[in-house]
Amino acid sequence: VQLQASGGGLVQPGGSLRLSCAASGFTLDYYATGWFRQAPGKEREGVSCISSTDNSTYYADSMKGRFTISRDNAKDMVYLQIESLKPEDTAVYYCVTNPAGVLSDCSRFDHWYRYGSRGQGTQVTVSS
Repeated sequence: VQLQASGGGLVQPGGSLRLSCAASGFTLDYYATGWFRQAPGKEREGVSCISSTDNSTYYADSMKGRFTISRDNAKDMVYLQIESLKPEDTAVYYCVTNPAGVLSDCSRFDHWYRYGSRGQGTQVTVSS
């Protein structure tokens, strides 16, 4: 049972990236899935979540506007599109599932992203 984030890289300020989250050993579609990030020397920061029941979304206040979360049920993938990247977006980005289990939603995301199952993250570096 594993989550794998991918799609990070080095990008110039103002650029964009699409991060992907894939699961192995379970069906990601059944779980509310979110993204958080962690920059060196800083605490984890919740970014966004997408529900498993109706694909409703949630964004942390500071993340509204440039981040878009989506889900492709056919591919069993969750994505995070980031636009207008800034140097302060530099961090390792992780996807995480709601520990409440299947048919979960984004309720209390700001709490459970710290404790949910996560896999290897993907590094996003924004620099000129």
